[in-house]
Amino acid sequence: MTLKGYLADATAVLELVGSAVAQEVVDAAIDTITGALPGKPLLVCGNGGSAADAMHITGELVGRFLRDRLALRVICLSDNPVVLTAWSNDFSFDTVFSRQVEAYGEPGAVLLGISTSGNSKNVIAAFQQARKLGMKTIALTGGGGALGALADYSIAIPSNSTPLIQQAHLCVYHYLCQKIEERMIERLSCNTRSKQLQEQVPDGLAAPHITNA
Repeated sequence: MTLKGYLADATAVLELVGSAVAQEVVDAAIDTITGALPGKPLLVCGNGGSAADAMHITGELVGRFLRDRLALRVICLSDNPVVLTAWSNDFSFDTVFSRQVEAYGEPGAVLLGISTSGNSKNVIAAFQQARKLGMKTIALTGGGGALGALADYSIAIPSNSTPLIQQAHLCVYHYLCQKIEERMIERLSCNTRSKQLQEQVPDGLAAPHITNA
C-alpha cells in the first residue's frame, strides 16, 4: 500500500465517524465532564497506544489545549509505573485501573476509558468500580466489544483496524479537549463577572444573579 492509499483509508474512517457518532452523544459527554470539573476529577485510562492517548488527554487538560486558563483536575491512571507494576505484580493487571478508581474516584466524578477493542479487562473493571462509586463513564472504543454497553456515553469508531481507530480517537478527543476548554473558560469568566457585580453592590442590596453557562 502507498502512503496515499493509507491516507485514503484513514480519511474514509474519519468520514464514517462524522455520520456514525451522534453529535448528541458527544455533547452529552462534554456536558458530563464540564459539569464535574473543576471540583470533581476526570480520570482517564487505557492500555498501550490508548495509554499514550490517556496521557495526551491529561496533558492537554491539566496544561492547556489552545488557550491560557486555570488547570483542570484530570488524572491519568496509566502513567504511574510504581502503582502499575506494584499492583500488577502483587495482585492482578486486570484490576490495576479499578484500584486507582477506588483511590481517586468519588460520586459525581467522571471516568473516560479508551479501548480500541472494547474488551480490555482492566478498563471494563474500572468502569464497574466507577459505577459502584456513583461516577459517570465515557468510552472511546472501536467497532465492537463490551465496554460500550457499560458506559453512560459511548463513542465508537466504526472500524476493526486498531491504527485507524486510534487515529480517529485522536481527532475525537482533540475535539473534546477544545470544547471542554472553551466551556470552562466561559464558566470562569461568568463566575468572575458575577463576583465583580457582588462586590459593587452596596450592603443590603442584592446583585443580579448570573447563571453559569
